[in-house]
Amino acid sequence: MLDLLEAQKIPIWSHHRNDADPIVFGGGPVLTANPEPLAPFLDVVLLGDGENLLPKFIDIMLEIRSLSRDEQLLALAQIEGIYVPSLYAPKYSNDGQLIAIERKQADLPKSISKQTWQGRTLSHSQVITPDAVWPNIHMVEVVRSCPELCRFCMASYLTLPFRSSSLNDGLIPAVEKGLSTTKRLGLLGASVTQHPQFFDLLDWLNHDRFENIHLSVSSVRAATVNQKMTTILSRRGSKSLTIAIESGSQRIRNVVNKKLSEEEIFASAQYAQEGGLKGLKLYGIVGLPTEDDTDIEATIDLLLRLKRRTSRLRFTLGVSTFVPKAHTPFQWNGVRPEAKKRLKLLAKSLKPKGIQLRPESYGWSVIQALISRGDRRIAPVIALVRGSQNNLGSWKKAYQAIQEKTMVEENDPSIAFGKLPTWQEVIHQTWDNSRVLPWTHLEGPLKHEVLIQHQQQALTDHASSNQTT
Repeated sequence: MLDLLEAQKIPIWSHHRNDADPIVFGGGPVLTANPEPLAPFLDVVLLGDGENLLPKFIDIMLEIRSLSRDEQLLALAQIEGIYVPSLYAPKYSNDGQLIAIERKQADLPKSISKQTWQGRTLSHSQVITPDAVWPNIHMVEVVRSCPELCRFCMASYLTLPFRSSSLNDGLIPAVEKGLSTTKRLGLLGASVTQHPQFFDLLDWLNHDRFENIHLSVSSVRAATVNQKMTTILSRRGSKSLTIAIESGSQRIRNVVNKKLSEEEIFASAQYAQEGGLKGLKLYGIVGLPTEDDTDIEATIDLLLRLKRRTSRLRFTLGVSTFVPKAHTPFQWNGVRPEAKKRLKLLAKSLKPKGIQLRPESYGWSVIQALISRGDRRIAPVIALVRGSQNNLGSWKKAYQAIQEKTMVEENDPSIAFGKLPTWQEVIHQTWDNSRVLPWTHLEGPLKHEVLIQHQQQALTDHASSNQTT
């Protein structure tokens, strides 16, 4: 983002821009969850779904374009779902703790709420190109959010309520439009198969006229898998099925509210094999709250038994380290350093047995946590690390450099916005529930108190599992 701004000769810091500079805005789930580390680079943040908010924002900009920059920003800040960071100021205690985020004027809203699209149609690709990450594929959003509410999952909690696109008014027209350009179709969503008419859609795609298309489906809920699904997917060019198990330990699945039994995991593998698919991709997480080494051993054991029982399938485990995400019940929990060792244990145990492991770098997960949990004091770190090698060492070096820097004058681009907290506090520490969070002024779908209840329920589930054991 900063490279793009500099390439256009736009000052990267919002407080350095004047009336001759454009309004720099951003949106999407990362900025909706916690925009604060990037807030000093942005004039405006659009919170939530863009279907109504983006056209409204553009219409307002057209109306106020003749006003000064300050007048434009003040007018935008009155619109629900539009956050203007420069009009809100974080306050810190003498020991560096965030104690409040205050509006600078009394006529500004105290908090800003994300916008939620409730229409019967969701999004689909507008541009299809061979240069995309998934080349020449038409993406169709089948559902938005997820009803399962796994306690670590921002894709579920932040985007509530669960919504599905209308079959006849949304999905079928979107698919027809895409297939007029390409024969590759992707069905997207955090829980695609929980669309109430998903199997009706599959039946429609099973017609002979779609014989030459290549269909792929994002991660599906294991409990919804059956042989009809896997047979149609195989017939339409899919090679594998993807399910998220999070852990091979039933105890951990209970703690994170993953409503998934071992029997359902084995059944989905069996259906995949019988339907003619070649592989099963599993998603897992290490370092989840309350996890111990026995839970990792349970994951290893589950994968090896799956491999033995459905030996014709090619198994792949994609695994990442738990990263706390804003607006989820586990937002107070830190990254666990032992996750690095557990990633290595999975690799050592599974690779020799013919199970492909695709681990996300532990270091990259730590960088994610810094941006996920940080406040505006992280912005100078982001500015300093750009252009260097994007690895954990570079980020730590930049963090230390800003941490050791004394406060500087307001017009210095390296302004630290206050002394940085320790690395340990931001990344690894489990925060108290009473702590003022960097996103406390931004309203998510569920109230703070409800998230605490869900967190406490996870601890209750942990205690119950231990008693049972």
